[in-house]
Amino acid sequence: MSDETLTTIRYADDLTIGEVVELGEYTIDEAELVAFARQWDPQGFHVDREVAENGWFGGLIASGIHSIAVLQRLSVLNAYGTMAVIAGRNVRDVQFLRPVRPGDLLVGSMRVDDVVLDDRGRGLVTFTQTLADADGTPFLSQVAEVLVRRRPA
Repeated sequence: MSDETLTTIRYADDLTIGEVVELGEYTIDEAELVAFARQWDPQGFHVDREVAENGWFGGLIASGIHSIAVLQRLSVLNAYGTMAVIAGRNVRDVQFLRPVRPGDLLVGSMRVDDVVLDDRGRGLVTFTQTLADADGTPFLSQVAEVLVRRRPA
């Protein structure tokens, strides 16, 4: 039996409101932080240590888009990858609660807020997703709506 055979696919019907899925952790190092920002968000406080140290945040900080990308990766690797996901529908209420700095440990989690099943073989699942430090103090919070297949009859 392959590893794929052993993996249980979760359908919208299997998700419980209030359920929390731990998404694992990720550490952003300075080289990655700067490289991402140079490509996608080349503001001085993301890409230039001297500019950043003399700026509002007192040092380099990650782009918010980078933080969202980390949360998406953790979500796919540790949740969506075992769900019968059709597609994302919406991301809203994105809140950058404090800056992510080089070396920060980012711990992801998501809570099932709602599951609305329809008669077309799918459900709209609403998650609140969070990136926090090891003590649970959040860096980022967002709400994601995801279309997930219903369990086949």
